Amino acid sequence: QVQLVESGGGSVQAGGSLRLSCQVFGATYSSYCLGWFRQVPGEEREGVAYIYSGSGSTYVYDSVKGRFTISQDTAKKTLYLQMNNLKPEDTAMYYCAARNRFETNWDYWGKGTQVTVSS
Repeated sequence: QVQLVESGGGSVQAGGSLRLSCQVFGATYSSYCLGWFRQVPGEEREGVAYIYSGSGSTYVYDSVKGRFTISQDTAKKTLYLQMNNLKPEDTAMYYCAARNRFETNWDYWGKGTQVTVSS
């Protein structure tokens, strides 16, 4: 049983930075893979990055590689997404998600936080 709560979204000019947070409740934290996804209305959901909470191993998708960094604070059970050099095409609703580290389905989702990047 996992509950996820995102925060940190907002509006920023191109080239700026934001840090998103995702608090994880009711979980055996180290058992999960935690990820960030984003979606623009009318388009498919896109993976951003994920981390295996137990080991700290990370994967960052090519579209944001070099600009975004995923990290965690295991003591606080909190996931972060540091977003630097933001571009207008990064504008989307960003979601935190979780799955069992041995499974492929992302079973738990937060409600999302909006990120808007202006030119």
